[in-house]
Amino acid sequence: MDERLNWLMLADKFASEGDPRGMRACARELFDLDARLADGPAVMAEAALYSGSYEEADMLAHDALGLDGKNLRARLVLAGVAGQEFRLDEELRLLKEVVEGTRRRLEQIDRLQRELNVRNHLGQGIPEDEKLLRANQAAEMKIFRQLLVKARGWMADAYYLAADPEQAANALKEASSLTEDPEKRADLYSKYLFMRNYRSAAPESSRRAAEKYASLMAGITPYAHQEVKRLPEKRLRIGYISPDFRLHAVAYFVAPLLRDFNEKEFAVYCYSRGTGDAVTRRFQKYPVKWRDIRGRSARTAARMIAEDHIDILVDLSGHSQGSCLDIMAYRPAPVQISGIGYMNTTGLPTIDYILSDEVCMPAGKNEGFTEKPLRLKGCHLCYDPGAVREMPQPGKEAPVLVNGCVTFGCFNNFAKVTDELICLWRGAMDRVRDSRIVIKGKICSIPSGQKLVRERLMRLHFPMGRVELRPYSPDYLEQYSDIDLSLDTTPYTGGLTTCESLFMGVPVVSLRGRSHGARFGASILQNAGLEELVADNQMEYVKKIVQIASNKNLIQRYRSALREHLLKSRLMDGKAYMKELEEKYREIWRRFCEET
Repeated sequence: MDERLNWLMLADKFASEGDPRGMRACARELFDLDARLADGPAVMAEAALYSGSYEEADMLAHDALGLDGKNLRARLVLAGVAGQEFRLDEELRLLKEVVEGTRRRLEQIDRLQRELNVRNHLGQGIPEDEKLLRANQAAEMKIFRQLLVKARGWMADAYYLAADPEQAANALKEASSLTEDPEKRADLYSKYLFMRNYRSAAPESSRRAAEKYASLMAGITPYAHQEVKRLPEKRLRIGYISPDFRLHAVAYFVAPLLRDFNEKEFAVYCYSRGTGDAVTRRFQKYPVKWRDIRGRSARTAARMIAEDHIDILVDLSGHSQGSCLDIMAYRPAPVQISGIGYMNTTGLPTIDYILSDEVCMPAGKNEGFTEKPLRLKGCHLCYDPGAVREMPQPGKEAPVLVNGCVTFGCFNNFAKVTDELICLWRGAMDRVRDSRIVIKGKICSIPSGQKLVRERLMRLHFPMGRVELRPYSPDYLEQYSDIDLSLDTTPYTGGLTTCESLFMGVPVVSLRGRSHGARFGASILQNAGLEELVADNQMEYVKKIVQIASNKNLIQRYRSALREHLLKSRLMDGKAYMKELEEKYREIWRRFCEET
């Protein structure tokens, strides 16, 4: 094999291992081979990027392009620098160039390989120099595939920030299909499944897509648990596994699980796969046994859980960032559940139940889940913000009483906002005179992001003079004092965002969708005792928005009473929630004990 290609492949290996020093060593060897080639500065630029030296990365990438204007690695680095500096439009442009250039090069190599195969098939034989050529082509194929995987993965992140989850999902699916690393293939595909939730999909389509993830875990042999003593009434060991026992949306629903359980009947273990912080330390003070599995392989983590003799293991992450499903695939506990952090099927046959409720999954429906439903009568999660942070007081006066016009708001991730939803908002604003809307989120924190939002709204003929785009800020809760009525998203509804809006005295209108996750907003509102804010179709969604916006006194009553109302509701009753959940735990454990 050509020595240059050997060093490039080694540099990619170091990159996959997170070793920029190793990459720099490879770059120096490439410089020594031929300083006129772009490979040395391009690899050095990539190493600088991963080290956080963005100015150096930019300079070296431009040096590489000065030697070879078509060098794709250098363009990838420039895209990475643009991404770090939140120049979203430039990042996407560069990544598209890398993707197209890499694909063309892969097609050329593939064509040359086929020509050699035809010659060999005709019995002409392959001279020694062509054997070397074949080896070089195989190495180049591997290098360019790796480059394409990186480009598509970074492109997915960029599209997600740009509120284009369809394009992000496509990029992740392609990256998964291209990588030769089994763990990376499964991780990228898991992220693809998560991204699919932002737009409507038929339940069976979601199930088939999720079941493919299970096929990527086919090499894992699950624990059989043949030695487990099937004692129906024993004190059960419940395990909760998550990367998010920290300042994270999931954490606002975790405290009841760790604090309000019946210690006589249950012992609780926490398996933390993520970084810790002040919230983590607060959770560790609850009467639970804590296990830090961060940095452990899935096999090792599964063995730790099995050695703790956990009876029921509950995964709180699903296909979200930092997923623990690779651990769940080993079935370290005889009974396994998915819930709270993910609203769709995992596709894993080793997960027996999905934690749900009678609103998200009405009786008689399973809607494409590979798991059996574990339905609670109340909401399948319990909101407890005080366990995570000190919550500010809601504003005393509704802004409509001060401004004379209604202010709508959406603080959800803008990736959840579909074109169809924008048209519904426009319809409501057309009927509510002088109304305005505040759209707040990360996409509005960068100029290129604001530009994308404006262009999209203008394309759908939205009244731009009545739109305010606000960047994300730590004081976002206090900014609910500027909002009269929050507008929920669909089909990916708000969860924590809906709870926070209500807690800050701002009602939320939510559309009851046609899938499990699309009914999550309805579940929150009904368990908060606010059924009047749930719409059953698009026409009713607009109608309810207009009706509330037309009643200043009603908006003020919500402002004055919502927090107290929420505190007394089932949505925030940790003890009642845990009593019902533990009854379900006991029920499914007895069911397991009866199985032969």
